[in-house]
Amino acid sequence: MAERIEWVAAHDHPELTADPVRAAIAPFDGSVRAAAIDPELADTAEFCEAYGLTLETSANCVVLSAKRGGEATYAACVVLATDRADVNGVLRKHLGARKASFAPMDEATGLTGMEYGGITPFGVPKGWPVLVDKRVYDTPWVVVGSGLRRSKLRVPGPLLAELPGAEVLSLTRPLAG
Repeated sequence: MAERIEWVAAHDHPELTADPVRAAIAPFDGSVRAAAIDPELADTAEFCEAYGLTLETSANCVVLSAKRGGEATYAACVVLATDRADVNGVLRKHLGARKASFAPMDEATGLTGMEYGGITPFGVPKGWPVLVDKRVYDTPWVVVGSGLRRSKLRVPGPLLAELPGAEVLSLTRPLAG
C-alpha cells in the first residue's frame, strides 16, 4: 500500500519550501500545491513507488553548466522522469556552449540555495534560463522538487513556461526501456 500524500496550498505552508522557492511561487499561489514527504524517499523513483505516483507525472530539474571560452554559465533543465535530457546535443547547442554537463552537486546546491534531491525550477538564480521540455509542458500536472528533500510541489505543467527565463523546447530522448 502506498504512503499517503496530502497536497496543500504551498503559500499557506512556507515550511514546505526552501527560501528561494517561496518568492518564486508567490505569483502562482492558487496553482502550486505542496506536500510533506519522507526525505529518505525524495529521489524520484523511490518517491513515485512509495507514494503511488507515476514517473510520467514526475519531473526532474537539473542544473547544467555550459562552458565556452573558459567561462561557465548555468541553466535549469526540467524533464519528465521517463526521459533523459539531451545535454550534449540539443542543450549544448541551445546554450551556445562548447561543453555542457550536469553541474556538480555542491555547485548546484550552493548556487541555488536548495538541497540535493529537491532542486526545482522555482527560485533559481536570476538570469538563468529555465529550459522546460515540451513533454513536461504538455503534462496536465507534474511533481517537482520544493528546494527541500522533505517536500514536493505539484504544479500544472504549462505553469512552468511562466517562470522567469523559461523556454519550452524539445530537450529529451526517451530512456531505453
